[in-house]
This record gives sequence, C-alpha cells and structure tokens, in this order.
Amino acid sequence: MKLLARCIVLLALLCAGAGSASAASAMHLGYGADPAQRLEVYLPAQPRGAPILVMVHGGAWRFGRPDAASVVDNKVAHWVRERGFVFVSVGYRLVPQVDVRVQAQDVASALAEVQKLAPGWGADASSLVLMGHSAGAHLVALLSASPAIATNQGARSWAGTVVLDSAALDTVGLMQARHPRLYDQAFGADPALWRDVSPSAQLRPGSVPMLLVCSSERRDDSCGQSQRFATLVRTAGGHADVLPQALTHMEVNAQLGLPSDYTAVVDRFIDKALAGR
Repeated sequence: MKLLARCIVLLALLCAGAGSASAASAMHLGYGADPAQRLEVYLPAQPRGAPILVMVHGGAWRFGRPDAASVVDNKVAHWVRERGFVFVSVGYRLVPQVDVRVQAQDVASALAEVQKLAPGWGADASSLVLMGHSAGAHLVALLSASPAIATNQGARSWAGTVVLDSAALDTVGLMQARHPRLYDQAFGADPALWRDVSPSAQLRPGSVPMLLVCSSERRDDSCGQSQRFATLVRTAGGHADVLPQALTHMEVNAQLGLPSDYTAVVDRFIDKALAGR
C-alpha cells in the first residue's frame, strides 16, 4: 500500500514537470482569476461543427498540469489530427489551496467556458464528451454522477464521460478502510467532505453515461470499485460500462489514443454517446 502511494505521487511529480511536445500548437485561455484555472485548446485543421473532448488531468489532487505529455500527446494525435475533434485540457486549482469540492466546481466552470466558446472554435457545444485520469477521473465521475454540480456553475449537459482509472469512486468507503496517506492529504478527516465528493454517495437519477476504464494491474481494487459503481449507476437508471485493461495506472492514460483495441473501444463509446445527443 505504501509503495502504491509513493508510485502515484512520483507519477504526479513526473507529470507536473513534463510539458507536452504538442503544447506549442495549443491556445492558452483562462476561465477564472487564478493562473491554475486555464484551458489548453487544440483545434483540428478545419473545424466545422467539430465534437469536443474535454480532458481533466490527474496528480493525486495536489499535482499535475494540463499540458503534460501523458495527458495530451497521444490524445491530440488521435482525436484532433485523425478524427477532427477539438481537444481541451483543463487546469484547476490544487489541494491544499482549495479542497476537492472546489476542484469539482473548477472543472464545472471550465466545462461551462468551453461550451460558451465552442462556436468561435468551429465546434459543436452540444457534442461534448468529458474525460479524466486518476484524480481527474474522480472529478469527472463526481460531476457525471451528480450533474447539478456542473449546472450550478453554468454548464449544460454533455453526451458522456470517460473515467480513466479512479479508485476513489466510493470516497466514504475508501476513507473508512485502510488506505494510502495520499487520500488523507486530499480528503482530510471530515466525513461530510467525504460524502460531498463521493461519486457513489452523490449519485442522482439523470447521471451522464459513463465508460469506466480500470487498471487490472493495480492492487487497490480499482476494477472492483468500478464494477460496484457501475452497478449503482445502472440501478439508478443510468448507463455505465466497465473496461478493464492490463495496463498500469500510468499506461491507462498515456497509451490512450495509440492504435489499439483499447482506443477503439473508447472511440465506440464516444461515438455512441455523441449519436445519442
């Protein structure tokens, strides 16, 4: 358990310092007063009614950056250059500057800003899919379980959400069991906060369709938690699929967009979600 925590923090530090080789082609836009509240926007060559993929980076809620190579490069190559999507990577304020509730509000505010600006990019604001990895996966799962968190920040509904390997889908259960210290640093000791930021506890009817990707290489039951959360979603009348992958936590993020069965399944989910709008 301690080894897992050290590995996740090390990964976060690596991501925080590794800028994307594609970053020069991005537009850098703010959506709030804090410098961390920024959007990295990648446009296809001739956008016209383009769908939008909005990505939220990970980093244990305390690290990470939206222009990290593992967050951006293969996704831009596939969805922007090959498929003609607009790709937006979201930066948000980090713990301990704010708590995780405020991070979810930041992501919601970023989503609202993307939807507002989309027509000026040649994009279709109604054809939008949300995606996040690790801590970012937790945040997008929370917004998707309870879309009112997003609409309260001015965002409109979106087509679907891809959750890339979160083991914090049941935050209350996580914090009540033995867990790595990184979760204490993110969620603290207040059970009210645990409930407020738990996708399982906050799940409401009308949740956004979700694809839950999980690493079968992890030892902290990421896939089991994804399966249990998907069952809760379906019981509440929503749609959730689980996609286990024999990849590490880092590879689930970095390899998405490369030619593979994995990318093809994510593409099919995205296309189906967009077709259902």
